[in-house]
Amino acid sequence: MNQSHDPPHQNKLKPKPKAVIVGGSIAGVSCAHALILAGWDVVVIEKSRRPPKGNPTGAGLALDPLSQELIGSWTGHPELLHDITSPAAIDLNQAINDEKSRKILARDENFNHRAAHWSSLHHHLFSALPPEILLWGHLFLSFSVSNDKQSVKIRAQVLDTEETAEVDGDLLGAADGCNSLIRKHYFPDVKLRYSGYCGWRGVLDFSGIEDSETIKNVMEAYPELGKCLYIDLAPRNHTVFYEIPNKRLNWTWCLNQPEPHLKGNSVTMEVSDEMVQKMYQDAEKIWHPTLVQVMKETKEPFVNAIYDCDPLEQIVWDNVVLVGDAAHPTTPHSSRSTNMSILDAAVLGRCLEKWGSENLTAALEEYQYIRLPVASKQVLHARRVGRIKQGLELPDCRSFNPNTANWEECKMLLQRAVPFFGHNPLL
Repeated sequence: MNQSHDPPHQNKLKPKPKAVIVGGSIAGVSCAHALILAGWDVVVIEKSRRPPKGNPTGAGLALDPLSQELIGSWTGHPELLHDITSPAAIDLNQAINDEKSRKILARDENFNHRAAHWSSLHHHLFSALPPEILLWGHLFLSFSVSNDKQSVKIRAQVLDTEETAEVDGDLLGAADGCNSLIRKHYFPDVKLRYSGYCGWRGVLDFSGIEDSETIKNVMEAYPELGKCLYIDLAPRNHTVFYEIPNKRLNWTWCLNQPEPHLKGNSVTMEVSDEMVQKMYQDAEKIWHPTLVQVMKETKEPFVNAIYDCDPLEQIVWDNVVLVGDAAHPTTPHSSRSTNMSILDAAVLGRCLEKWGSENLTAALEEYQYIRLPVASKQVLHARRVGRIKQGLELPDCRSFNPNTANWEECKMLLQRAVPFFGHNPLL
């Protein structure tokens, strides 16, 4: 039965409040789950014409225990989440020297995350939603808030017909990513900050080649693969390497370079064969030969330019709220981007349920009060860790060199050093 926030003497049930979420990525579908649970009707507007099922979109990610718990509560099937994720119980940082030998810098055996492929997690979340709430192939154009601040109207182009559709709601959830147009409406002068480095990324599918020389060498060089997040550090470079389900190896190599020229809003660069060959040659000079072989056997590696944003002073206005990367674009070094998006959604849902739709202002203010300080500290921490790992300058310490670093410097490498690790507030 629908919950009514009317006084008990009024028997007539109010219609459910309606939220329009712009963006159908993990932040958007997480919001849909959390708001439905809070008693709201939801419509999700997404420019992709179809869900990315079976599509190699994105790469690996790591879910913290709280995110795992929240997703299980939304879908009702925690065992299915277990099936599409692999253990990432250990966070291991090692230095690699010119002779390609490695030494441990910092190790955490209680990391307790689980690794997944982006598209598998996205499919798991969106397929548990009522299919009619997702409007695929709808390109967000603009929005307007009514004069009385009680409603919001979203305009979108239907890509198949080029018609303009209008969707009305009581709340606009902006889950439109790090280049959010809705954030830009309120902060026209806020720009993304280039980190100083890009990340080559790839996923090697080794199903059918488990007995190959490459995979035997991988298991020898990385014996804890399947439960460990391996981070190898060389001066001014680092890689991340771990296994995700269905016999796939996920790798990232961050390397310092001037800001690239990007087309459109995507942070993914177009990659030529020449760039790939040069990447292989450079990798041979720095990384363990086994990891280089994994890179060479990966189909279609790609490059992401890595950005974040200085923390915003505000993420709610009237009946508009920012969530996920729209609220706090971040670098990937503390495994926070996806986890912050899931937590944003959960906190927003709980605040809306606590206050009721008639107290929307109070609900959004509480959401901002809870999430803004936490996310801001985590974004700045991830920025600092990225600069440490890449040997870039910091105002208060020397440039990090993994081959000469002391324990005090190495402690910062562990992901548990992030503020609020393991105790992110929900309400």
